[in-house]
Amino acid sequence: MSIIYQAEDIQMPSIKKREITSWIKEVAESYGKKAGDIAYIFCSDAKILEVNKQYLKHDYYTDIITFDYDNNNIISGDLFISLDTVKSNADMFNTTYEKELHRVIIHGILHLVGINDKGPGEREIMEAAENKALSLIKL
Repeated sequence: MSIIYQAEDIQMPSIKKREITSWIKEVAESYGKKAGDIAYIFCSDAKILEVNKQYLKHDYYTDIITFDYDNNNIISGDLFISLDTVKSNADMFNTTYEKELHRVIIHGILHLVGINDKGPGEREIMEAAENKALSLIKL
């Protein structure tokens, strides 16, 4: 079981992998889950649009796409993160790139533990979970 970080068609973001990995495990455990095999694939808007079209039949940009391979209480998945969208969201929400990247990184984990954000009232639940998780990060 491992958490890996890779970049596809874009430069790898400057993140503290050891600290981020510990944080991810802590957040998963707070939901009664264990972190299994998780791959973060940092990419461009062009790549995330390609993935969105190919696998989800969606023709739009997004900050993250989470492919969930969970097995009972072990969370696993591939998480594609568009660093272009993370940057534009940071500007739009008047926050730092680093904080927005951390928010998106944990957003995918929250999906893997079972939190959704598409239905009525779910966005608020996701935002509260993100804020709680962000308060735990030790960097």
